[in-house]
Amino acid sequence: MVPVLAMLLNGVLLFLVPPLLILYTTLMILAPFGLSLGVRKKYVQLLIKIFEFGRVRLEQKRNRKNQMSGDGHHGEDEDEEMDDKLLLVPDPDSEKKARENGRRILRMGSVCEAEPKDLVSFQLDSCLDYIKSGIQAIVDDEVTKRFCAEELKSWNMLTRTQQNYEFISWRLTFLWFVGFFFRYFFLLPVRITIFFTSVIWMVLVMSLLGCLPDSPARRWTAQHVSVFCFQFMSNTLSAVVTYHNPENRPRRGICVANHTTPIDVLILNCDQAYSLIGQRHSGFLGLLQRALTRASSHIWFERGETKDRSAVTRRLKEHVDDPNKLPILIFPEGTCINNTSVMQFKKGSFEVGGTIYPVAIRYDHRFGDAFWNSSQYSMLHYLFMMMTSWAIVCDVWYLPPTTRQPNESAIDFANRVKASIASAGGLVDLMWDGQLKRMSVKQEWREKQQQHFTRRMLAINKEIRDDEQREKDE
Repeated sequence: MVPVLAMLLNGVLLFLVPPLLILYTTLMILAPFGLSLGVRKKYVQLLIKIFEFGRVRLEQKRNRKNQMSGDGHHGEDEDEEMDDKLLLVPDPDSEKKARENGRRILRMGSVCEAEPKDLVSFQLDSCLDYIKSGIQAIVDDEVTKRFCAEELKSWNMLTRTQQNYEFISWRLTFLWFVGFFFRYFFLLPVRITIFFTSVIWMVLVMSLLGCLPDSPARRWTAQHVSVFCFQFMSNTLSAVVTYHNPENRPRRGICVANHTTPIDVLILNCDQAYSLIGQRHSGFLGLLQRALTRASSHIWFERGETKDRSAVTRRLKEHVDDPNKLPILIFPEGTCINNTSVMQFKKGSFEVGGTIYPVAIRYDHRFGDAFWNSSQYSMLHYLFMMMTSWAIVCDVWYLPPTTRQPNESAIDFANRVKASIASAGGLVDLMWDGQLKRMSVKQEWREKQQQHFTRRMLAINKEIRDDEQREKDE
């Protein structure tokens, strides 16, 4: 048995090695010059046809099951959909009910007329609307579901997204097996080879550029070499990126974008060189950080320095004010969101001043889930999942540059930019802090709700007393 398996393995290797060498050599020649044969786009178009075939087969199987059950709509969800726009505070209808209940209780004499006017008259049913809103949030939590994999409408032939679909028909089973061997025995070896080659290429070239004296020629060369290196590295993921509105491409200042994955940096740097800001790392990420810093200016902070907002703002402002430095890329959300929404932007990058260049990024999850759930997967596990996916396909929208209005606060400015990014990328605009992924709700949010509840009760009590006084005067 063992000799037979060895012969089969040798046959597979002899069959795969020549095309791998040809593909690898071609990429080595074309990638540094930003050229492509268009194979990736044809590959993505073929995948779309295969996914469509699988979707049709699944629908046919589902329809046959429904017909056998005697009800064409069997299994469909007939429950009334819950409103996606959950209430943080009670709605206006609840205010009307609260006033009516207050008047009824006042007439029954449960509230003393000599009660000071600045006190709040609280009834047991005053909190029922908040309880209703809380239960709604538990049933349809719009925050927690932003930190898990995006739901697929149709199967994309990946085992990590399967629901036993590959066993519905022999055709889907055959396609699944072919895709499995293609991804793990052809794409994965090629991608691993390209990955290590591109990293070595980046470290060597950036080190050589770091030996040159600072000059306009060196900076121009560093920008173009950086783009070439990242374009070469994008072959690791078979990335197909469509850039919209290139006339709005950042040239200097601050570029802000929504954050789905560490690959966001790779995707954006394939079209335009950026300076990066972030925490200083060791290991593999530290190697890349040191290589990039040799050729251009980046801002790296130690773990303790990131808590000093004044130091961060000062270094950002110094970078933005220098006309010789590249635009700096910032992800104001501070964490990865699952490609369905944009969550709260931190105001720090919007207090620096200057021009903000918004960028929206949206991935096509049919070819692979680009979202990095850092609480579930390590970086190496995540990279392995990306290298064994079909491809990384995404769209990037460069939005018109925007500046802060004279009477606009940093928070309002951040929310305005966030809304424009969400609209361009077709994402849901949420007000919640993305750090809820790792920590509980801040005390200030609880206090804000308590203050709103107090103001609401005061307003209701004042209106009730005014009505009672008006009735007495009449």
